Amino acid sequence: MDKILSMPISIYALGGLGEVGKNMYCIENEQTLIIIDAGVRFPGTELPGIDYIIPDYTHLKNNRNKVKALFITHGHEDHIGGIPFLIQSINIPVIYAPRLAAALIKSRLEENRLSGRVTIVEYDENSVFEVDSFKVTFFRVTHSIPDSFGVCVDTTEGRIVSTGDFKVDLTPVGPDMELSKIAKYGLEGVDLLLSDSTNAEIEGYTPSEKNVLSSIRDIFDNVPGRLIISTFSSNISRIQQICEVALEHNKKIAIVGRSMEKAIDISRGFGYIKIPDEMIIDVQDIKLYKPNELLILCTGSQGEPMAALSRIANGEHKDLHIVPGDTVVFSSSAIPGNGIMIRRVVNSLTRCGADVITNSILSNVHSSGHPSRQELRLMLKLIKPTYFMPMHGEHRMLRLHAELAQQLGVLEDNCFVLDNGDSITLSKHKISRGYPVEHGTIFIDGRDVSGIAGTVIADRRILTEDGMLAIAIAIDSRTNTLLVPPRLYTRGLINQGSQNTLELCRSLVEKEVLRALSGKTSFADLKNVIKNVAGDFIYKETNRHPMIIPVIMSKGDE
Repeated sequence: MDKILSMPISIYALGGLGEVGKNMYCIENEQTLIIIDAGVRFPGTELPGIDYIIPDYTHLKNNRNKVKALFITHGHEDHIGGIPFLIQSINIPVIYAPRLAAALIKSRLEENRLSGRVTIVEYDENSVFEVDSFKVTFFRVTHSIPDSFGVCVDTTEGRIVSTGDFKVDLTPVGPDMELSKIAKYGLEGVDLLLSDSTNAEIEGYTPSEKNVLSSIRDIFDNVPGRLIISTFSSNISRIQQICEVALEHNKKIAIVGRSMEKAIDISRGFGYIKIPDEMIIDVQDIKLYKPNELLILCTGSQGEPMAALSRIANGEHKDLHIVPGDTVVFSSSAIPGNGIMIRRVVNSLTRCGADVITNSILSNVHSSGHPSRQELRLMLKLIKPTYFMPMHGEHRMLRLHAELAQQLGVLEDNCFVLDNGDSITLSKHKISRGYPVEHGTIFIDGRDVSGIAGTVIADRRILTEDGMLAIAIAIDSRTNTLLVPPRLYTRGLINQGSQNTLELCRSLVEKEVLRALSGKTSFADLKNVIKNVAGDFIYKETNRHPMIIPVIMSKGDE
Protein backbone atom coordinates (compact mmCIF):
# COMPACT_ATOMS: atom_id res chain seq x y z
CA MET A 1 0.00 0.00 0.00
CA ASP A 2 2.87 2.38 0.83
CA LYS A 3 4.33 1.76 -2.64
CA ILE A 4 0.99 2.52 -4.28
CA LEU A 5 0.53 5.75 -2.32
CA SER A 6 4.16 6.85 -2.71
CA MET A 7 4.96 7.95 -6.25
CA PRO A 8 8.13 10.06 -6.61
CA ILE A 9 7.53 13.41 -8.29
CA SER A 10 9.75 14.71 -11.10
CA ILE A 11 10.09 18.47 -11.55
CA TYR A 12 11.74 19.91 -14.65
CA ALA A 13 11.54 22.68 -17.22
CA LEU A 14 11.25 22.36 -20.98
CA GLY A 15 11.78 26.11 -21.29
CA GLY A 16 12.53 29.10 -19.06
CA LEU A 17 15.88 28.03 -17.57
CA GLY A 18 19.01 29.68 -18.94
CA GLU A 19 16.82 32.11 -20.89
CA VAL A 20 14.21 34.83 -20.44
CA GLY A 21 11.00 33.54 -22.04
CA LYS A 22 9.68 30.23 -23.39
CA ASN A 23 8.43 29.29 -19.91
CA MET A 24 7.23 25.71 -19.47
CA TYR A 25 7.55 23.81 -16.17
CA CYS A 26 6.35 20.26 -15.56
CA ILE A 27 5.42 18.21 -12.49
CA GLU A 28 5.12 14.49 -13.16
CA ASN A 29 4.65 11.17 -11.38
CA GLU A 30 4.00 7.66 -12.68
CA GLN A 31 0.43 8.40 -13.76
CA THR A 32 0.05 12.18 -14.07
CA LEU A 33 1.84 15.07 -15.77
CA ILE A 34 0.74 18.66 -15.29
CA ILE A 35 2.28 21.67 -17.03
CA ILE A 36 2.67 25.21 -15.69
CA ASP A 37 2.72 27.76 -18.54
CA ALA A 38 3.41 27.27 -22.24
CA GLY A 39 5.22 30.30 -23.59
CA VAL A 40 7.31 31.47 -26.51
CA ARG A 41 10.57 33.38 -26.77
CA PHE A 42 10.92 36.07 -29.40
CA PRO A 43 14.00 35.94 -31.65
CA GLY A 44 16.57 38.68 -32.04
CA THR A 45 18.41 39.68 -35.19
CA GLU A 46 20.56 36.53 -34.91
CA LEU A 47 17.63 34.40 -36.15
CA PRO A 48 16.53 35.85 -39.50
CA GLY A 49 13.02 34.93 -40.60
CA ILE A 50 12.05 33.25 -37.33
CA ASP A 51 8.77 34.35 -35.72
CA TYR A 52 8.81 32.40 -32.43
CA ILE A 53 11.00 30.06 -30.44
CA ILE A 54 9.19 27.29 -28.53
CA PRO A 55 10.25 24.26 -26.49
CA ASP A 56 10.60 20.86 -28.09
CA TYR A 57 7.47 18.95 -27.00
CA THR A 58 8.86 15.45 -27.74
CA HIS A 59 8.89 14.40 -24.07
CA LEU A 60 5.25 15.43 -23.72
CA LYS A 61 4.34 13.54 -26.91
CA ASN A 62 6.06 10.44 -25.55
CA ASN A 63 4.04 10.77 -22.33
CA ARG A 64 0.81 12.03 -23.89
CA ASN A 65 -1.38 9.62 -21.90
CA LYS A 66 -0.12 11.15 -18.65
CA VAL A 67 -0.69 14.80 -19.61
CA LYS A 68 -3.78 15.86 -17.64
CA ALA A 69 -3.79 19.67 -17.46
CA LEU A 70 -2.05 22.94 -18.32
CA PHE A 71 -2.07 25.69 -15.68
CA ILE A 72 -1.43 29.28 -16.79
CA THR A 73 -0.10 31.85 -14.32
CA HIS A 74 -0.87 34.99 -16.38
CA GLY A 75 -1.46 36.27 -19.89
CA HIS A 76 1.97 37.32 -21.16
CA GLU A 77 3.22 35.79 -24.41
CA ASP A 78 6.21 34.15 -22.75
CA HIS A 79 3.66 32.15 -20.72
CA ILE A 80 0.76 31.59 -23.15
CA GLY A 81 2.20 32.18 -26.64
CA GLY A 82 3.11 28.53 -27.20
CA ILE A 83 -0.39 27.18 -26.59
CA PRO A 84 -1.47 27.12 -30.29
CA PHE A 85 1.62 25.05 -31.14
CA LEU A 86 1.30 22.83 -28.07
CA ILE A 87 -2.31 21.79 -28.65
CA GLN A 88 -1.53 20.93 -32.27
CA SER A 89 1.25 18.64 -31.03
CA ILE A 90 -0.54 16.80 -28.21
CA ASN A 91 -3.97 16.60 -26.64
CA ILE A 92 -4.29 18.90 -23.64
CA PRO A 93 -7.50 17.85 -21.82
CA VAL A 94 -8.00 21.18 -20.05
CA ILE A 95 -6.33 24.56 -19.62
CA TYR A 96 -6.83 26.35 -16.29
CA ALA A 97 -6.21 30.09 -16.58
CA PRO A 98 -7.10 33.38 -14.84
CA ARG A 99 -9.90 35.38 -16.43
CA LEU A 100 -7.84 37.78 -18.57
CA ALA A 101 -5.37 35.10 -19.63
CA ALA A 102 -8.27 32.81 -20.58
CA ALA A 103 -9.73 35.52 -22.84
CA LEU A 104 -6.34 36.18 -24.46
CA ILE A 105 -5.85 32.44 -25.05
CA LYS A 106 -9.28 32.12 -26.66
CA SER A 107 -8.48 35.06 -28.91
CA ARG A 108 -5.15 33.55 -29.92
CA LEU A 109 -6.80 30.20 -30.68
CA GLU A 110 -9.45 31.93 -32.83
CA GLU A 111 -6.67 33.65 -34.79
CA ASN A 112 -5.12 30.26 -35.50
CA ARG A 113 -8.47 28.59 -36.26
CA LEU A 114 -8.12 26.32 -33.25
CA SER A 115 -11.26 27.25 -31.33
CA GLY A 116 -12.87 24.27 -29.68
CA ARG A 117 -9.68 22.21 -29.64
CA VAL A 118 -9.31 22.49 -25.86
CA THR A 119 -11.47 23.18 -22.79
CA ILE A 120 -10.52 26.39 -20.97
CA VAL A 121 -11.54 26.76 -17.32
CA GLU A 122 -11.14 30.07 -15.49
CA TYR A 123 -9.78 30.19 -11.94
CA ASP A 124 -9.27 32.79 -9.22
CA GLU A 125 -7.56 32.91 -5.82
CA ASN A 126 -10.28 30.75 -4.25
CA SER A 127 -10.18 27.94 -6.82
CA VAL A 128 -9.06 24.42 -5.93
CA PHE A 129 -8.53 21.69 -8.52
CA GLU A 130 -7.67 18.05 -8.00
CA VAL A 131 -5.84 16.37 -10.86
CA ASP A 132 -5.46 12.72 -9.87
CA SER A 133 -3.28 12.83 -6.74
CA PHE A 134 -2.27 16.50 -7.27
CA LYS A 135 -4.16 19.26 -5.46
CA VAL A 136 -3.65 22.70 -7.05
CA THR A 137 -4.41 26.06 -5.39
CA PHE A 138 -3.49 29.62 -6.29
CA PHE A 139 -2.37 32.93 -4.77
CA ARG A 140 -2.66 36.35 -6.36
CA VAL A 141 0.56 38.25 -7.15
CA THR A 142 1.24 41.71 -8.56
CA HIS A 143 2.76 41.94 -12.03
CA SER A 144 2.44 44.19 -15.09
CA ILE A 145 -0.76 42.45 -16.23
CA PRO A 146 -3.95 41.90 -14.18
CA ASP A 147 -4.93 38.43 -13.01
CA SER A 148 -1.43 37.17 -12.27
CA PHE A 149 -1.04 34.19 -9.94
CA GLY A 150 1.38 31.84 -8.28
CA VAL A 151 0.61 28.13 -8.06
CA CYS A 152 0.78 25.69 -5.14
CA VAL A 153 0.79 21.96 -5.93
CA ASP A 154 0.25 19.55 -3.04
CA THR A 155 1.33 16.00 -3.82
CA THR A 156 1.64 12.77 -1.83
CA GLU A 157 5.40 13.43 -1.62
CA GLY A 158 5.37 17.09 -0.59
CA ARG A 159 4.37 20.64 -1.46
CA ILE A 160 5.68 22.56 -4.50
CA VAL A 161 5.12 26.31 -4.91
CA SER A 162 5.78 28.28 -8.11
CA THR A 163 5.64 32.07 -7.85
CA GLY A 164 5.00 32.72 -11.54
CA ASP A 165 6.12 36.22 -12.58
CA PHE A 166 5.69 38.73 -9.77
CA LYS A 167 6.94 41.82 -7.99
CA VAL A 168 6.05 43.01 -4.51
CA ASP A 169 4.14 46.17 -5.41
CA LEU A 170 2.55 47.70 -2.30
CA THR A 171 0.75 50.37 -4.36
CA PRO A 172 -0.40 48.31 -7.34
CA VAL A 173 -2.69 49.46 -10.11
CA GLY A 174 -4.93 46.45 -9.44
CA PRO A 175 -5.60 44.11 -6.47
CA ASP A 176 -3.00 43.57 -3.76
CA MET A 177 -0.62 40.63 -3.70
CA GLU A 178 -1.81 37.94 -1.26
CA LEU A 179 1.18 38.14 1.07
CA SER A 180 -0.73 36.62 3.99
CA LYS A 181 -1.70 33.58 1.91
CA ILE A 182 1.90 33.15 0.79
CA ALA A 183 3.02 33.33 4.44
CA LYS A 184 0.38 30.73 5.34
CA TYR A 185 1.84 28.30 2.80
CA GLY A 186 5.22 28.92 4.39
CA LEU A 187 3.93 28.25 7.92
CA GLU A 188 2.30 25.02 6.76
CA GLY A 189 5.55 23.92 5.13
CA VAL A 190 6.87 24.13 1.57
CA ASP A 191 9.26 21.50 0.30
CA LEU A 192 10.24 23.15 -3.00
CA LEU A 193 10.00 26.74 -4.20
CA LEU A 194 10.35 27.76 -7.84
CA SER A 195 10.80 31.53 -8.04
CA ASP A 196 11.12 34.20 -10.78
CA SER A 197 14.78 35.21 -11.30
CA THR A 198 14.55 37.83 -14.07
CA ASN A 199 15.80 40.74 -11.93
CA ALA A 200 18.09 38.74 -9.62
CA GLU A 201 21.01 41.02 -10.56
CA ILE A 202 19.27 44.20 -9.36
CA GLU A 203 19.56 45.21 -5.71
CA GLY A 204 16.70 46.84 -3.81
CA TYR A 205 13.02 46.91 -4.80
CA THR A 206 11.47 47.19 -8.23
CA PRO A 207 9.66 50.56 -8.37
CA SER A 208 5.89 50.46 -8.12
CA GLU A 209 3.92 50.70 -11.33
CA LYS A 210 2.35 53.86 -9.92
CA ASN A 211 5.80 55.52 -9.85
CA VAL A 212 5.60 55.66 -13.62
CA LEU A 213 2.40 57.73 -13.37
CA SER A 214 4.17 60.98 -12.39
CA SER A 215 6.59 60.67 -15.33
CA ILE A 216 3.69 60.05 -17.70
CA ARG A 217 1.88 63.11 -16.34
CA ASP A 218 5.00 65.26 -16.81
CA ILE A 219 5.23 64.16 -20.43
CA PHE A 220 1.56 64.95 -21.08
CA ASP A 221 1.96 68.36 -19.41
CA ASN A 222 5.02 69.36 -21.43
CA VAL A 223 4.51 67.89 -24.89
CA PRO A 224 3.08 70.59 -27.19
CA GLY A 225 2.31 68.42 -30.21
CA ARG A 226 1.17 64.93 -31.01
CA LEU A 227 2.07 62.20 -28.49
CA ILE A 228 2.87 58.62 -29.56
CA ILE A 229 3.44 56.06 -26.81
CA SER A 230 4.66 52.55 -27.52
CA THR A 231 4.58 49.77 -24.93
CA PHE A 232 3.92 46.04 -24.70
CA SER A 233 0.33 45.32 -25.70
CA SER A 234 0.14 42.93 -22.72
CA ASN A 235 1.22 45.59 -20.19
CA ILE A 236 -2.38 46.31 -19.28
CA SER A 237 -1.57 48.17 -16.06
CA ARG A 238 0.64 50.63 -17.97
CA ILE A 239 -1.92 51.14 -20.70
CA GLN A 240 -4.61 51.86 -18.09
CA GLN A 241 -2.46 54.56 -16.47
CA ILE A 242 -1.65 56.15 -19.82
CA CYS A 243 -5.34 56.21 -20.73
CA GLU A 244 -6.26 57.78 -17.36
CA VAL A 245 -3.82 60.65 -17.95
CA ALA A 246 -5.03 61.02 -21.54
CA LEU A 247 -8.59 61.48 -20.24
CA GLU A 248 -7.39 64.09 -17.73
CA HIS A 249 -5.89 66.01 -20.67
CA ASN A 250 -8.95 65.52 -22.90
CA LYS A 251 -6.97 63.75 -25.59
CA LYS A 252 -8.50 61.49 -28.21
CA ILE A 253 -6.91 58.04 -28.31
CA ALA A 254 -5.99 56.23 -31.51
CA ILE A 255 -4.88 52.60 -31.14
CA VAL A 256 -2.44 51.26 -33.73
CA GLY A 257 -1.33 47.64 -34.02
CA ARG A 258 -3.47 44.52 -34.09
CA SER A 259 -2.19 43.03 -30.82
CA MET A 260 -2.69 46.36 -29.04
CA GLU A 261 -6.24 46.68 -30.38
CA LYS A 262 -7.09 43.14 -29.29
CA ALA A 263 -5.55 43.45 -25.81
CA ILE A 264 -7.31 46.75 -25.14
CA ASP A 265 -10.62 45.47 -26.47
CA ILE A 266 -10.51 42.39 -24.20
CA SER A 267 -9.32 44.41 -21.18
CA ARG A 268 -12.06 47.01 -21.65
CA GLY A 269 -14.61 44.22 -21.70
CA PHE A 270 -13.42 43.07 -18.27
CA GLY A 271 -13.10 46.61 -16.88
CA TYR A 272 -9.31 46.52 -16.53
CA ILE A 273 -8.98 49.45 -18.93
CA LYS A 274 -11.56 52.23 -18.64
CA ILE A 275 -11.89 54.42 -21.74
CA PRO A 276 -15.20 56.01 -22.78
CA ASP A 277 -16.14 55.05 -26.33
CA GLU A 278 -16.19 58.67 -27.45
CA MET A 279 -12.49 59.09 -26.55
CA ILE A 280 -11.36 56.37 -29.00
CA ILE A 281 -10.96 57.35 -32.65
CA ASP A 282 -9.99 55.43 -35.78
CA VAL A 283 -6.45 56.02 -36.96
CA GLN A 284 -7.86 57.26 -40.30
CA ASP A 285 -9.50 60.16 -38.42
CA ILE A 286 -6.28 61.49 -36.88
CA LYS A 287 -6.14 64.26 -39.49
CA LEU A 288 -9.43 65.67 -38.16
CA TYR A 289 -7.85 66.71 -34.83
CA LYS A 290 -5.19 69.16 -33.75
CA PRO A 291 -1.84 67.56 -32.83
CA ASN A 292 -2.13 68.52 -29.15
CA GLU A 293 -5.51 66.77 -28.94
CA LEU A 294 -4.09 63.35 -29.83
CA LEU A 295 -2.59 60.34 -28.11
CA ILE A 296 -1.52 57.42 -30.28
CA LEU A 297 -0.97 54.08 -28.54
CA CYS A 298 0.98 51.58 -30.59
CA THR A 299 3.01 48.38 -30.56
CA GLY A 300 6.68 48.12 -31.49
CA SER A 301 8.55 49.17 -28.35
CA GLN A 302 11.11 46.40 -29.03
CA GLY A 303 11.89 47.61 -32.55
CA GLU A 304 10.16 44.65 -34.23
CA PRO A 305 10.39 45.26 -38.02
CA MET A 306 6.72 44.49 -38.71
CA ALA A 307 5.26 46.21 -35.64
CA ALA A 308 3.30 49.46 -35.94
CA LEU A 309 6.03 51.80 -34.66
CA SER A 310 8.67 50.46 -37.08
CA ARG A 311 6.27 50.91 -40.00
CA ILE A 312 5.48 54.44 -38.84
CA ALA A 313 9.18 55.28 -38.47
CA ASN A 314 9.96 53.93 -41.94
CA GLY A 315 7.07 55.78 -43.58
CA GLU A 316 5.32 52.50 -44.43
CA HIS A 317 2.09 53.03 -42.45
CA LYS A 318 -0.73 54.09 -44.75
CA ASP A 319 -2.50 56.38 -42.25
CA LEU A 320 0.20 57.66 -39.93
CA HIS A 321 3.49 59.44 -40.59
CA ILE A 322 5.93 61.18 -38.27
CA VAL A 323 6.02 64.97 -38.54
CA PRO A 324 8.31 67.48 -36.76
CA GLY A 325 6.87 68.24 -33.33
CA ASP A 326 5.77 64.65 -32.62
CA THR A 327 6.97 63.11 -29.36
CA VAL A 328 7.48 59.34 -29.25
CA VAL A 329 7.75 57.59 -25.86
CA PHE A 330 9.16 54.07 -25.45
CA SER A 331 7.40 52.99 -22.25
CA SER A 332 9.30 49.72 -21.87
CA SER A 333 12.80 48.41 -21.35
CA ALA A 334 14.76 46.52 -24.00
CA ILE A 335 14.48 42.75 -23.97
CA PRO A 336 18.03 41.31 -24.21
CA GLY A 337 19.01 41.02 -27.88
CA ASN A 338 16.62 43.74 -29.11
CA GLY A 339 18.86 46.76 -28.48
CA ILE A 340 20.04 47.04 -32.09
CA MET A 341 16.49 46.97 -33.48
CA ILE A 342 15.30 49.57 -30.95
CA ARG A 343 18.20 51.94 -31.75
CA ARG A 344 17.43 51.59 -35.45
CA VAL A 345 13.80 52.66 -34.90
CA VAL A 346 14.84 55.52 -32.56
CA ASN A 347 17.22 56.87 -35.21
CA SER A 348 14.56 56.64 -37.93
CA LEU A 349 12.06 58.52 -35.74
CA THR A 350 14.63 61.20 -34.92
CA ARG A 351 15.55 61.58 -38.59
CA CYS A 352 11.86 62.25 -39.32
CA GLY A 353 11.85 65.09 -36.76
CA ALA A 354 10.34 63.39 -33.70
CA ASP A 355 11.50 63.89 -30.13
CA VAL A 356 12.12 60.44 -28.65
CA ILE A 357 11.91 59.62 -24.94
CA THR A 358 13.19 56.27 -23.67
CA ASN A 359 13.39 54.89 -20.15
CA SER A 360 16.32 56.40 -18.20
CA ILE A 361 17.23 57.96 -14.86
CA LEU A 362 15.91 61.28 -16.18
CA SER A 363 12.67 59.87 -17.61
CA ASN A 364 11.19 57.04 -15.58
CA VAL A 365 8.65 55.85 -18.17
CA HIS A 366 8.90 52.15 -17.38
CA SER A 367 8.86 49.91 -14.33
CA SER A 368 9.70 46.23 -14.51
CA GLY A 369 7.12 43.62 -13.60
CA HIS A 370 9.74 41.38 -11.98
CA PRO A 371 11.20 41.28 -8.45
CA SER A 372 14.55 42.76 -7.51
CA ARG A 373 16.74 41.20 -4.82
CA GLN A 374 14.89 42.57 -1.78
CA GLU A 375 11.60 41.18 -3.09
CA LEU A 376 13.27 37.84 -3.77
CA ARG A 377 14.50 37.84 -0.16
CA LEU A 378 10.98 38.61 1.07
CA MET A 379 9.48 35.75 -0.94
CA LEU A 380 12.09 33.33 0.42
CA LYS A 381 11.44 34.55 3.98
CA LEU A 382 7.68 34.09 3.62
CA ILE A 383 7.79 30.68 1.94
CA LYS A 384 10.70 29.25 3.97
CA PRO A 385 11.33 26.40 1.49
CA THR A 386 13.45 23.38 2.35
CA TYR A 387 14.59 23.15 -1.28
CA PHE A 388 14.91 25.89 -3.87
CA MET A 389 14.95 25.96 -7.67
CA PRO A 390 15.33 29.40 -9.30
CA MET A 391 13.44 29.70 -12.59
CA HIS A 392 12.75 32.14 -15.44
CA GLY A 393 16.14 33.67 -16.06
CA GLU A 394 19.49 33.39 -17.76
CA HIS A 395 22.04 31.20 -16.02
CA ARG A 396 23.79 34.03 -14.16
CA MET A 397 20.41 35.20 -12.84
CA LEU A 398 19.57 31.70 -11.61
CA ARG A 399 22.98 31.40 -9.97
CA LEU A 400 22.66 34.75 -8.17
CA HIS A 401 19.16 33.83 -6.99
CA ALA A 402 20.43 30.53 -5.58
CA GLU A 403 23.23 32.34 -3.73
CA LEU A 404 20.63 34.70 -2.29
CA ALA A 405 18.62 31.73 -1.00
CA GLN A 406 21.73 30.30 0.66
CA GLN A 407 22.37 33.62 2.44
CA LEU A 408 18.86 33.29 3.90
CA GLY A 409 19.40 29.80 5.25
CA VAL A 410 18.61 27.39 2.42
CA LEU A 411 21.38 24.77 2.39
CA GLU A 412 23.72 24.91 -0.61
CA ASP A 413 23.01 21.23 -1.38
CA ASN A 414 19.29 22.05 -1.37
CA CYS A 415 19.59 24.69 -4.13
CA PHE A 416 19.25 23.40 -7.69
CA VAL A 417 20.41 25.61 -10.56
CA LEU A 418 19.18 23.59 -13.53
CA ASP A 419 19.08 23.80 -17.29
CA ASN A 420 16.10 22.94 -19.46
CA GLY A 421 15.71 19.17 -19.45
CA ASP A 422 17.40 18.63 -16.07
CA SER A 423 15.10 17.12 -13.46
CA ILE A 424 14.88 16.77 -9.71
CA THR A 425 12.87 14.15 -7.84
CA LEU A 426 10.69 14.78 -4.77
CA SER A 427 10.08 11.70 -2.62
CA LYS A 428 8.84 11.74 0.99
CA HIS A 429 9.73 15.44 1.35
CA LYS A 430 13.32 14.91 0.15
CA ILE A 431 14.73 16.04 -3.20
CA SER A 432 17.54 14.54 -5.25
CA ARG A 433 18.81 14.86 -8.81
CA GLY A 434 16.80 12.97 -11.41
CA TYR A 435 17.33 11.76 -14.94
CA PRO A 436 17.31 14.31 -17.80
CA VAL A 437 14.25 14.44 -20.02
CA GLU A 438 14.25 14.98 -23.76
CA HIS A 439 14.21 18.69 -24.54
CA GLY A 440 15.31 21.19 -27.13
CA THR A 441 14.35 24.27 -29.09
CA ILE A 442 12.01 24.60 -32.06
CA PHE A 443 12.19 27.60 -34.40
CA ILE A 444 8.81 28.60 -35.82
CA ASP A 445 8.63 30.23 -39.25
CA GLY A 446 5.00 31.11 -39.99
CA ARG A 447 2.50 28.64 -38.55
CA ASP A 448 4.31 25.39 -39.25
CA VAL A 449 4.24 23.50 -35.93
CA SER A 450 7.07 21.21 -37.00
CA GLY A 451 9.42 24.17 -36.90
CA ILE A 452 12.63 24.90 -38.76
CA ALA A 453 15.61 22.58 -38.49
CA GLY A 454 18.88 23.86 -37.06
CA THR A 455 20.54 23.33 -40.45
CA VAL A 456 18.11 25.82 -42.02
CA ILE A 457 18.97 28.37 -39.32
CA ALA A 458 22.67 27.76 -40.02
CA ASP A 459 22.09 28.34 -43.76
CA ARG A 460 20.25 31.60 -43.04
CA ARG A 461 23.12 32.80 -40.87
CA ILE A 462 25.61 32.02 -43.65
CA LEU A 463 23.48 33.93 -46.16
CA THR A 464 23.17 36.86 -43.74
CA GLU A 465 26.84 37.03 -42.81
CA ASP A 466 28.75 35.69 -45.84
CA GLY A 467 26.43 35.80 -48.83
CA MET A 468 25.91 33.29 -51.63
CA LEU A 469 27.79 32.11 -54.71
CA ALA A 470 25.93 30.05 -57.33
CA ILE A 471 28.01 28.29 -60.00
CA ALA A 472 26.24 26.85 -63.04
CA ILE A 473 27.83 24.45 -65.49
CA ALA A 474 26.45 22.62 -68.53
CA ILE A 475 27.87 19.23 -69.52
CA ASP A 476 27.21 16.49 -72.02
CA SER A 477 26.89 13.38 -69.87
CA ARG A 478 27.37 11.10 -72.92
CA THR A 479 30.80 12.44 -73.79
CA ASN A 480 31.82 13.88 -70.38
CA THR A 481 32.51 17.28 -71.92
CA LEU A 482 31.91 20.79 -70.69
CA LEU A 483 29.55 22.52 -73.11
CA VAL A 484 29.99 26.13 -71.94
CA PRO A 485 32.31 27.74 -69.38
CA PRO A 486 30.99 27.97 -65.78
CA ARG A 487 28.82 30.96 -64.94
CA LEU A 488 28.99 32.57 -61.51
CA TYR A 489 26.23 34.50 -59.73
CA THR A 490 26.76 36.19 -56.35
CA ARG A 491 24.56 37.87 -53.76
CA GLY A 492 25.95 39.69 -50.74
CA LEU A 493 29.52 38.54 -51.38
CA ILE A 494 31.61 40.59 -53.83
CA ASN A 495 31.25 44.18 -55.03
CA GLN A 496 30.37 44.69 -58.66
CA GLY A 497 33.86 46.13 -59.24
CA SER A 498 35.55 42.88 -58.15
CA GLN A 499 35.01 41.07 -61.43
CA ASN A 500 38.65 40.00 -61.53
CA THR A 501 38.09 37.87 -58.41
CA LEU A 502 35.08 36.19 -59.99
CA GLU A 503 36.96 35.58 -63.24
CA LEU A 504 39.84 33.91 -61.39
CA CYS A 505 37.34 31.78 -59.46
CA ARG A 506 35.56 30.83 -62.69
CA SER A 507 38.84 29.87 -64.30
CA LEU A 508 39.84 27.63 -61.38
CA VAL A 509 36.44 25.94 -61.30
CA GLU A 510 36.57 25.31 -65.07
CA LYS A 511 40.06 23.80 -64.80
CA GLU A 512 39.07 21.40 -62.00
CA VAL A 513 35.76 20.44 -63.63
CA LEU A 514 37.59 19.56 -66.87
CA ARG A 515 40.05 17.47 -64.88
CA ALA A 516 37.17 15.62 -63.16
CA LEU A 517 35.39 15.06 -66.47
CA SER A 518 38.51 13.49 -67.96
CA GLY A 519 37.99 10.46 -65.74
CA LYS A 520 35.05 8.62 -64.25
CA THR A 521 32.89 11.01 -62.25
CA SER A 522 29.34 11.57 -60.99
CA PHE A 523 27.15 14.61 -60.43
CA ALA A 524 27.86 14.36 -56.68
CA ASP A 525 31.62 14.34 -57.38
CA LEU A 526 31.33 17.37 -59.64
CA LYS A 527 29.36 19.28 -57.01
CA ASN A 528 32.01 18.54 -54.39
CA VAL A 529 34.78 19.66 -56.79
CA ILE A 530 32.97 22.96 -57.42
CA LYS A 531 32.28 23.56 -53.71
CA ASN A 532 35.83 22.77 -52.60
CA VAL A 533 37.63 24.77 -55.30
CA ALA A 534 35.36 27.81 -55.10
CA GLY A 535 35.13 27.70 -51.31
CA ASP A 536 38.90 27.60 -50.79
CA PHE A 537 39.54 30.36 -53.32
CA ILE A 538 36.83 32.71 -52.03
CA TYR A 539 37.99 32.27 -48.43
CA LYS A 540 41.57 33.06 -49.47
CA GLU A 541 40.44 36.21 -51.30
CA THR A 542 37.68 37.50 -48.99
CA ASN A 543 38.08 35.67 -45.65
CA ARG A 544 34.44 34.61 -46.02
CA HIS A 545 32.65 31.25 -46.21
CA PRO A 546 29.66 31.96 -48.48
CA MET A 547 26.97 29.43 -49.27
CA ILE A 548 28.11 27.81 -52.51
CA ILE A 549 25.37 26.35 -54.71
CA PRO A 550 26.53 24.21 -57.65
CA VAL A 551 24.01 23.91 -60.50
CA ILE A 552 24.72 21.18 -63.05
CA MET A 553 22.74 21.02 -66.29
CA SER A 554 23.23 17.90 -68.36
CA LYS A 555 22.62 17.11 -72.02
CA GLY A 556 22.01 13.37 -71.95
CA ASP A 557 20.55 10.74 -74.23
CA GLU A 558 17.37 11.84 -75.95
